[in-house]
Amino acid sequence: MSDTKSFVNFSCQRCLQPLKLDESLNNLGEHTIADLTLQIRRNNEVDLDMQSTSLEHYVPPFRMSESGNGANGFMVISDGWETTSLGHQLHVKATLFDLLSNNSDVDHPLCDECTDTLLELMDNQLRQTEAEWKDYNDYLKKLEDDKEDLNLEGLEKELEDWKQEQSRLLQELSALQKEERAMKEEIDVQEREKERLEKEQDVYWREYTRYRKDLMTIEDQMKFYECQLAYTQSQLEKLKKTNVFKATFHISDSGQFGIINNFRLGRLPSAPVDWSEINAAWGQTVLLLASLARKISFNFQRYRLVPYGNHSYIEVLEDQKVLPLYGSGGFRFLWDTKFDAAMVAFLDCLQQFKEQVEKGDTGFCLPYRIDKGKIEDTASPPHAYSIKIQFNSEEHWTKALKYMLTNLKWALTWISSQFSEEKLENQ
Repeated sequence: MSDTKSFVNFSCQRCLQPLKLDESLNNLGEHTIADLTLQIRRNNEVDLDMQSTSLEHYVPPFRMSESGNGANGFMVISDGWETTSLGHQLHVKATLFDLLSNNSDVDHPLCDECTDTLLELMDNQLRQTEAEWKDYNDYLKKLEDDKEDLNLEGLEKELEDWKQEQSRLLQELSALQKEERAMKEEIDVQEREKERLEKEQDVYWREYTRYRKDLMTIEDQMKFYECQLAYTQSQLEKLKKTNVFKATFHISDSGQFGIINNFRLGRLPSAPVDWSEINAAWGQTVLLLASLARKISFNFQRYRLVPYGNHSYIEVLEDQKVLPLYGSGGFRFLWDTKFDAAMVAFLDCLQQFKEQVEKGDTGFCLPYRIDKGKIEDTASPPHAYSIKIQFNSEEHWTKALKYMLTNLKWALTWISSQFSEEKLENQ
C-alpha cells in the first residue's frame, strides 16, 4: 500500500461530521489573503482574542499509515504542526468561517447535506418574506391613495366628538361603578338578611314539624276518643232502650215449676229439687221484689227485705226478728216455722206492693189473689194454695210458689212499662 495522508481540519457545525475542505482554500495568494484579512478586520473589527477563539472548531489532522512487520492494519499517528504555512492557512480559514458566521445566523462551516437543507429553509423564508413585503407594500399604497381622500377637519371633529363621548362614558362608568359598589353593599346586607331568614326558617320548620307531629298525635287520639264516644253513646242508647228489670230477672214456668233466672222454686216427689237451687231461687225472688219497691220509692210496713243470695231473709221491724228464706234440707211440717213465717211475710210484702201500685194505677191487678199466706186461683172453681210447708203437700206448695212468681212477673211487666215511659219523657 502506498503512503497516503488525509487531513481533517474542521467539522460541520450542524451534524458535527468531519469536513475535508476544498484544496483551493490552501492556494490563496498573498495579496488575496491580505485583502481578505484587511477586509475582515475593517468590517468586523476582529481582535486577537476573537481570532484565538476561531481555533475551537479546529480538528487536528491525522495520518493513516501501514502497520509494521508486514501485518494487515493501520494506526493513526498525529503529525503535529509541520510548517508555518499550515498554521497560517488554518488561521485564514478559521477567520473566514468566523466572518461568515458573524454575518449570518448560521455557524460555518457546513457539510453539503446540511447546506442543502439550510438553503431550502432559507428559500422558504425568502418566499414568505417576499409575500409579506408584497402585502405591506400593497397596504402602503392603499394608505397613500386613501390619504388624499381624508377630510382632516372632519376627522378631527369626529375625534373630538369621540373624546367627549369617551369622557361622558367614563363619567357614566364611574357613576355605574359607584352604583355597583352600592348594589354590592346592598347585596351583602340582603345576603346577611337571607342567612338570618334561612336560620329562622329552619327553626320554624323544626317547630312546625314538632307541632305537626303533636297535631297528628292529638288528631289520632281525638279520633280514638270520638270512636270511643260513639261506641259509648251507642251502648248508652242500647242501655237506655234496655229494660233493666227484664234483662236482670227472667221469670218463666216449666210444667209445674215456677223458674226465676234458671232456678226452680219448689220441689215434687217426682222431681226432688235440691235445696241449694231453691234457696238461690228465693234469693233472686227477694232481690226482685226489693228492687221493684225501691223503683217506686216504697217502704214495706212491718218488714224489711234483705237480699243475701241463697241466704236471704226478712227482718221483722217490730222486734228485729229475722225470718230466713232458705231451707236446710228435708220437707218439714212442725219444726220449721221460721221458714213458713218468712214465706208468709214475703206474700204480705207482695200484697203491700200491689196495694201501693193500685193507688197510682187503678187498672193494675195481679192474676192471683193473695190472702193471709195463701194464693188463690180465681179461675172456676177457685182454689187457694198455702205458701207454708207445714200441713201442706209438695205439689200445693210448689203450685203456690209458681203463682207467686207469676204475680211477680206481672209486677215486673208493669214496672218495665213505667220505666219505658219515663225514658220516652226524658228523650
